[in-house]
Amino acid sequence: MGIVGITSLGQYLVKKGVITEGQLLNALKLQKSEGIRIGAALIKLGYITEDQLVYALSDIYGYPLISLSQTEIDINAFKLIPEEVIKKYKIVPFAKTGNTIKVAICEPLNTVVDYIKFLLTGFNLKIYLTKDSEILKVIDKFISIGNNTQTTETVAELVESALVDAVPSEYIEAKEDSVKVEAPIIKLANKIIIDALKMRASDIHIEPYEKGVNVRYRIDGVLHNSLNLPLQIKSSLITRFKIMAHLDISERRLPQDGRIKLKISGKEVDFRVSTLPIIYGEKVVLRVLEKSSLQLDLTKLGFEEISLKFFSEALAKPYGMILVTGPTGSGKTTTLYSALMKLNKPGVNIMTVEDPVEYSFPGINQVQVKEDIGLTFASALRAFLRQDPDIIMVGEIRDFETAEIAVKAALTGHLVLSTLHTNDAASTITRLINMGIEPFLISSSLILIIAQRLVRKLCSHCKKEEKYSKENLIKIGFPEDLTEQIKIYSPQGCPECNNTGYSGRIALYEVMPIKEEIKELILTGAPATEIKKEAVKLGMITLRQSGINKIIQGITSVDEVMKITFED
Repeated sequence: MGIVGITSLGQYLVKKGVITEGQLLNALKLQKSEGIRIGAALIKLGYITEDQLVYALSDIYGYPLISLSQTEIDINAFKLIPEEVIKKYKIVPFAKTGNTIKVAICEPLNTVVDYIKFLLTGFNLKIYLTKDSEILKVIDKFISIGNNTQTTETVAELVESALVDAVPSEYIEAKEDSVKVEAPIIKLANKIIIDALKMRASDIHIEPYEKGVNVRYRIDGVLHNSLNLPLQIKSSLITRFKIMAHLDISERRLPQDGRIKLKISGKEVDFRVSTLPIIYGEKVVLRVLEKSSLQLDLTKLGFEEISLKFFSEALAKPYGMILVTGPTGSGKTTTLYSALMKLNKPGVNIMTVEDPVEYSFPGINQVQVKEDIGLTFASALRAFLRQDPDIIMVGEIRDFETAEIAVKAALTGHLVLSTLHTNDAASTITRLINMGIEPFLISSSLILIIAQRLVRKLCSHCKKEEKYSKENLIKIGFPEDLTEQIKIYSPQGCPECNNTGYSGRIALYEVMPIKEEIKELILTGAPATEIKKEAVKLGMITLRQSGINKIIQGITSVDEVMKITFED
């Protein structure tokens, strides 16, 4: 049974004639402004009753209805789930017969149901729907009783104690090349990973706090809460991930790094794992490295036609340096890998030094930086020059030594690609000079600079046209002659995009070829603003202009572009 989204409930009620389209629109506005669920918004506006809501949800989700006010609550069943969980998720275990437990809920979300299944692992579970008001009455009554009563161990505590002695054997026996559900903690860890892949997450955050463990996913660059787990499972869950990543489970005081390799639904997926001691335990972050989802086609990354032409011409040159700039997480590595794939031919020796090597590719010689043994970007780069390379990729230029060797390599017949952290293409020149590279070496070696950012793409299922005044559009940077005819869309939210309004990301590119006019400005020590103005005259599309093009094409929103670009 899948999650039925906000708009699906509204559409169901419209279809059944319970509410009108106009009433649904009013409720959606209230839901957005107050941050409440659509059902609560409809009730607050007086369009439906609580009974109508629960009958609709029962019909949609298929769960039977229960009236808790007419049901005797089994206190032993009630005690099986921690009180703070009952209050937070509004769930009531009300009956236990043999190995079967009946639980009433008022919000039939998959995350809630899955969490109940985890807490009650080993029991047969029957889920019922009831009214929010009835849940609250039972909680008020039984929490007060529970506070004065000697409670037995919760299921979560029993799971924890049962796993403590079994951790080594349980975990080592679990196969790492497949998702095998055996122990409850293994099942939970696998669920966290599989859900991340289903939701297209780039990172998984396991965060221990004083009263529980949070699981968050980074989706399209934004972190989203996923699970709030009981504190009792903290050590077992973190140990599970550490063993999967072949880390030292006894070392909890120092950061550790590892990798997990899994085969899920026939696809090989790698995870880069990092642990960090924080005040309430160890935080674990898994970076998802799924090569099948890596877009390596230069024409599909987001380049404007003229920008792609500039880049392709630079890649066709036999020597020189190409720099890709932008903040962490702006897609620089993907752009570089895409370029290497275009250049990767049998007659070419390509060598890369990376920290870390995220993806491996046949035909490319890749080196992992290991600073603890002296294998740095600079030392690897020196070694490369004795390995007869044609093309060199340096993961990042961090210091003068690396920059100097990269420049010399570019001047001695090698095509060098690398990254820097700067705000735009023109300011990269200033950065190199500040690192100690002479202007004449920069102008002689550099052939192209790319600055890039990632913006979220609007969900094609729910994006909605929005009106902007001509004055505002011109202020943002839209051409005046287009302000009357273009359509601009904004995010709405639907089940297809997990109600975010966005699905996937695309890059904005600012591509600056180092033409003769730019070289002259570099040699004379011109400021970045002057270099940028000249580059625009010569045909460069700025990051803001690239974003405006994506807005005009209906790919992204004004808010996304304004958030990550600025114009001098």
